[in-house]
Amino acid sequence: MLVNLALTSLEAAVVALGLALLLAELGLPAARRRALAYVTAAVLALLFLNTFSGFCSCAGVGQSAFAGMFVQDGLSVFAKRLFLLAGLFTVLMAAEAPERLGSGLLTYCALVVFALAGMLFAASANDLVMLFVTVELLTLASCVLVSFQRGQTASLEAGLKYLILGAVASAFLVFGIALVWGVSGRLNFSGLAELLFKDSALADNKLFLTGVLLILAGLSFKLATFPMPFWAPDVYEGAPTPTAAFLAIGSKAAGFVLLLRFLFTAVSGVAAQWAHLLVLTAGATILYGNLCALPQRNLKRLLGYSSIAHAGYLLLGVAALSDAGRSALLFYLVGYLFTTAAAFAVVVLVLRQLDAEDITNLAGLGQRAPLVAVTMTLAMASLAGVPPLVGFFGKFLLLKAVIERGTTDSAYYALAFAALAGVVISLYYYFGVIRAIYWSQPRDTCEPVSLSASMRLAIAACIGGMLWLGLFPGTVLGWAENAAAVLK
Repeated sequence: MLVNLALTSLEAAVVALGLALLLAELGLPAARRRALAYVTAAVLALLFLNTFSGFCSCAGVGQSAFAGMFVQDGLSVFAKRLFLLAGLFTVLMAAEAPERLGSGLLTYCALVVFALAGMLFAASANDLVMLFVTVELLTLASCVLVSFQRGQTASLEAGLKYLILGAVASAFLVFGIALVWGVSGRLNFSGLAELLFKDSALADNKLFLTGVLLILAGLSFKLATFPMPFWAPDVYEGAPTPTAAFLAIGSKAAGFVLLLRFLFTAVSGVAAQWAHLLVLTAGATILYGNLCALPQRNLKRLLGYSSIAHAGYLLLGVAALSDAGRSALLFYLVGYLFTTAAAFAVVVLVLRQLDAEDITNLAGLGQRAPLVAVTMTLAMASLAGVPPLVGFFGKFLLLKAVIERGTTDSAYYALAFAALAGVVISLYYYFGVIRAIYWSQPRDTCEPVSLSASMRLAIAACIGGMLWLGLFPGTVLGWAENAAAVLK
C-alpha cells in the first residue's frame, strides 16, 4: 500500500489541488478568483519542477502499483511532464479572459485539473480497465469544459456533439475490451503480451482482432484521427478558447501515449500485421485535415482541422513500427505543445474583446502588438514545418522514420509522399494567417492588445521552446528516445 501511495503522489497532489479549487470558490470573493487562477498555474509549475526531484517526483521508475495496473517508467515520466505543461498553459489562458467564463473561473480551473489527473493516470495505465477509466475521466471533464459557456448556443452545441461522439467512442472501447478479455482472459498489458508470445494462434483469432480494432477505434476519438476526426473543428469552434487549446495539446497527447502503450506493449504482434492499416489511416488523416483547412476563415476552426492533420503526422511515428518512429512521435508532441499553445494564446489575447473569430481580426496586429504578432507568425511557421523551428525538425524525424521503412515496403514511400503533399498544402492556409497579420488593412475599431506579466512569460516560453527545440533538439530528443525504449 505504501508503494502504491508513493508512486501515485503526483496524481494525488493534482486531485487535491482540484478539490481545493472547488472549495475555494464557495467562499472566495469574485474579485480574487483570477488571482487564485494564477496561483493554480504556479502550483502546476512547481509540480512540474518537482517531477525532476522532490515530494511529487516521478521516482520509482521501473516499479508498478495496484497489481500491475499502474506503472512508473520512462514513458510515463516523459508524458506526465508534458501533461503538466499543457495544464499550466491552459490555466494561464483561462486567467487571461475570465469574462468569457463568467463567475465560474475557479470551477473551470478545477475541471482542467481533474482532466489533468486523468491524463496523468493515463500515462501510467498498464491495464485495459485503467485505460478505460482514464479515458472516461478525461472525456467527461473535457465535455463540461467544452460546454462551459452555457449562455452561448455554440458552446452548448459543441458540448453535445462531444458528449454524443464520446459516448460512441466509449461504446467501441468497452466492447473491444470485453472481446479481448473474453478471448484471452487477460486485461493487463504485460499479461496480454506474454499470452500472445506463448500462443501465436491468438493473433489470428478473429474475435480477438475485432476487439483490438474496436479499442483502436475508441482511442481514435481522443486523437481526432480516422475514423473519428469529424468532431474536432465543430468542438474547437464552439468551445472556450482555453478548452480548445487543452484538447489540442493535452487530450491528443494523452491519446497517443495510450495508443503507444497498448499497441507496442500489449499487442505488438498485431500491430506488425496491421502496418498497411496504420499507413492508410495516417495518410487519410493528413490529407483530410489539410484539405479541409484550406477554405476556413474562422481561426479556431482552422486550428481544429490543423490538429487533425498533425494527428496524422504523429501517426507516422506509429505506422513506422520502429524505435525511431516512436521517439520522433514523442519529440513532436513536445514541439507541438509549445507551438499550439502559442497559437491559442494569441487567439485568447486578440479576440477576447471580440465576438467574431475571423482571421481578418488579426489585421494590423504587427503594428498594434509586435510581440503577439511575432508569436503567431512563429507558431504558424512551425506548424507549417519551416526551418529552423521545431515543426520542421519534428516532421523531418517522422518522415525519416517512414522512409527508412520504405526500403522493405513501398507503401511507406506513398505515405511519405502524402505527408509531403500535406506540408505543401498547409503552407497556403498557415501563411494566409501571417498575411492577415502584416498585410491586411486593420479595422478602425481595433484596440491595443494588453499582456499581463504571466502571459508575457508564457509567450516567451513558447517562443523559446519553438526555437530551442528546432536548433538544439538533442536533450529533449534524448529524453524521447529513452521514453520510447520502454516500448521495446
